[in-house]
Amino acid sequence: MKKQNTVIVALACLVAVTAATWLALVAPMYTGNEINMRRGVSSLANTHYDLHMVILYICVVIGILVFTAMFTSIVLHRKSKGHEAAQFSHSTKAEIAWTIIPVLILIVMAVPATKALVEMESPVGAEMTVKITGFQWKWKYEYMEEDIAFVSTLSADSNQARQLGSGIDPRDVDNYLLDVDKPLVLPVGKKIKFLITADDVIHAWWVPDFGWKRDAIPGFINEAWVQIDKPGVYRGQCAELCGKDHGFMPIVVIAKEQDEYAAWVESQSVANLAATEEQSREWDFAELMDRGENVYDKQCATCHQADGKGLGEAFPALAGSEVATGPVEEHIRVVLEGRAGTAMQAYAEVLTPSDIAAALTYTRNAFGNDTGEAVQPADITGFNKG
Repeated sequence: MKKQNTVIVALACLVAVTAATWLALVAPMYTGNEINMRRGVSSLANTHYDLHMVILYICVVIGILVFTAMFTSIVLHRKSKGHEAAQFSHSTKAEIAWTIIPVLILIVMAVPATKALVEMESPVGAEMTVKITGFQWKWKYEYMEEDIAFVSTLSADSNQARQLGSGIDPRDVDNYLLDVDKPLVLPVGKKIKFLITADDVIHAWWVPDFGWKRDAIPGFINEAWVQIDKPGVYRGQCAELCGKDHGFMPIVVIAKEQDEYAAWVESQSVANLAATEEQSREWDFAELMDRGENVYDKQCATCHQADGKGLGEAFPALAGSEVATGPVEEHIRVVLEGRAGTAMQAYAEVLTPSDIAAALTYTRNAFGNDTGEAVQPADITGFNKG
């Protein structure tokens, strides 16, 4: 009998100790956040973290009370001590209690949760706006108050390492599959509104440190906002299964102090001026081929493969293609407007005229096509105007 009592008491103590240990581990002062929700770097993320902790504390307290009552009843009212189970059909008082108490607990939890939801859906007072458009498989960022727009794709190192037969160990690549060629740059301390949409299929823009994610849906614009508390580099990914390369469209946000951000904006203005100048000049064939190879590797090789042999009907081969070796006007039209019946998207709003011209020149002269034709940026801008 004593042995049985000892076992029961030990189990009760184990439950209490386990609950207390978990309560201590998830406390805010605990630094090992690997087992807890991440705090994040935005005001919304902190709100969500604090709400999570309040709900968790309530659940832990409920668990301790329930298990304490359960094991106390087992120890003190067991049959071996001569106790017999009470015989009754119901208890009105008990039924009222176990209905009212949970309702009150849910109300206590619902009040801060509702405030958090209202706050999350209210971008009122935003100081700047960024439009985010998802493509297969890249992101386009447009700063609505500035003349800044660019496409962000998987970094060259990660893209090369992910290819079958590359011979590169992904573990040797920094931030493998979580790095991009052009990150989104934002200022700290400002409320920033995002307009999120997609051009082809459903994507989802998600940076865990910001405390939320939003679906990017063709034909719809979803709103979200963030106010970043401290400078840093924050990484995320598309969180909606969007096709065969869903795992290769990461998100990188660099948060800068206001003076550094202003300097970056100025540098983008200089870059835009340079891009305008390069579109108006005549490129030589070697320049177009060199740049075209880089553009192809980053934007086209995912579907058409590095060797131009394609992947079936959806992603047709470019080597020997009627489009890539046929009239250049039709080739330009396909790249700018996309092609029905295939997964070929329209690139008119994705790439610059210089990049499109270089990619066309490369594909018309690589993979054994050897047309000898060069496409100039002016051909692209002129086609658009036509």
